[in-house]
Amino acid sequence: MRLAQCHNFHDFRTLARRRLPGPIFNYIDGGADDESTLRRNSASFEAVDLVPHVLRGVKEVDLSTTIMGQKLALPFYLSPTALQRLFHPQGERAVAAAAAKYGTMFGVSSLGTVALEELRAAHKTPQVYQFYFHKDRGLNRAMMQRAKAAGVEVMMLTVDSITGGNRERDKRSGFSIPFRLTLGGMAQFALKPMWGINYVTHPKFSLPQLDAHVKMGGGTMSIGRYFTEMLDPTMTWDDLAEMVQDWGGKFCLKGIIHPDDATRAADAGCDAVILSNHGGRQLDGSRSPFDGLAEVVDTVGDRLDVIMDSGIQRGTHIVKALSLGAKAVGLGRAYLFPLAAAGQAGVERMLGLMKDEVERDMRLMGAARVADLSRNNLRFR
Repeated sequence: MRLAQCHNFHDFRTLARRRLPGPIFNYIDGGADDESTLRRNSASFEAVDLVPHVLRGVKEVDLSTTIMGQKLALPFYLSPTALQRLFHPQGERAVAAAAAKYGTMFGVSSLGTVALEELRAAHKTPQVYQFYFHKDRGLNRAMMQRAKAAGVEVMMLTVDSITGGNRERDKRSGFSIPFRLTLGGMAQFALKPMWGINYVTHPKFSLPQLDAHVKMGGGTMSIGRYFTEMLDPTMTWDDLAEMVQDWGGKFCLKGIIHPDDATRAADAGCDAVILSNHGGRQLDGSRSPFDGLAEVVDTVGDRLDVIMDSGIQRGTHIVKALSLGAKAVGLGRAYLFPLAAAGQAGVERMLGLMKDEVERDMRLMGAARVADLSRNNLRFR
């Protein structure tokens, strides 16, 4: 299979699987425990039917939207994810460039492998910084100040990862950073020598947002220990309110599901909430963001922007989320598989295909603008 033969999420996933060693593919692909939430995230969209209007005279379709004061050409963006240069040598550089080409937002993770300053200087498209709350309050303030100095527009605090999820696929292969593979895991690396050649011939990568605290090999701390030892599980709503005030700019809370938490986020001064269960990688059995979307929109949609991620694989998924009241949706695996398969060219192809899907779907729905979509377009089975 070649990139030109990839037409949807599943095609990109297949090509990524052929190119990545098994432990790395499963790190992207897998979820927590029995992976029931991972499966539910996408399956939840199937419980809702689209009910199109016809004869609306839709000549042009405007896909633009505004979230947290940022104008996007598309109603979907590339969510921040960790370790991208592990999947492809271009990593975040490819993702940021593809997002800029299509005029949408991208995110940089605290566990990213390219410095946020480099990406901010290279591209003018809106950039968010995905942040974890550390026990060291001084470190939290320093990281926020660094992002502000770089010109990052939006701070995105992730709150569903105060401890790492139980990802049993990684346990079976021994996948960790630094690598501590099982014999079976090492054998799978041997089957994909091209990945290894790229790994050793490209500059060694680190975690530039946290390089003084987490090392990718033989250093101070593994990624697993980072979650269990450096992050603060005692964080409270008072801590959030203080962080919002310290940032002083656009701020969103990522990883909520309960509408009461959305209300408290609005009370704390957040500009947006992102319904997310971390792609099914944290608490297995938790509610899917799409299933919880309407309740959160009804609760706080008049006070802040409601966004969702987890499970988006199709343009129709995006149209359904927008119809329920989401202002935009975030993509994760949907661009990581194309990245792993073909770098920047893969991410650009995915974005182009998804843009075409959403535009076609809206035209078939009789909707010329995102604002034309509403719950009147949906029926729950």
